[in-house]
Amino acid sequence: MEVVLRDSQHVGPLFFFLKKSSLMGFKFLMDLWCTDYPEKSLRFEIAYSLLSIKNGFRIVVKADTSEDLPVHSVTGLYSSAGWLEREVWDMFGVFFSSHFDLRRILTDYGFDGFPLRKDFPTIGFFEVRYDEETKKIVSEPVETNQEYRVFDFSNPWNQNGSLG
Repeated sequence: MEVVLRDSQHVGPLFFFLKKSSLMGFKFLMDLWCTDYPEKSLRFEIAYSLLSIKNGFRIVVKADTSEDLPVHSVTGLYSSAGWLEREVWDMFGVFFSSHFDLRRILTDYGFDGFPLRKDFPTIGFFEVRYDEETKKIVSEPVETNQEYRVFDFSNPWNQNGSLG
């Protein structure tokens, strides 16, 4: 089953109900992930996968948010959300309010940007390499000089270019 929230401010009360209600009993947060839709005004979709072991139900709750709109953290209800919310923060820049330890988890502390956003450059901003002359590690802006290769799609076994 899937529940879609258009307003991410209702995440806290909904998850409290899903976990504490005796009818629901979703006591296990299996996963949390984020998807970036840059063409939408609320570009991020946060998805939570919950499991009710007692009832044998699974549910996916999706909430839409933007870079400026914080999502209420569910770490008070599900301790497993701590690392998952940190990962979403580090990779997408989605802020989780009332998270006890929201800091980078996969990238360096001085890293600029959020690598899983669709508008993040695929080659990054800086290149880090060891310079043999100076015997130091240097950080330089990335230069994207690339020569384009010309591909010959003709069949090498047939000289007239037909496929037969």
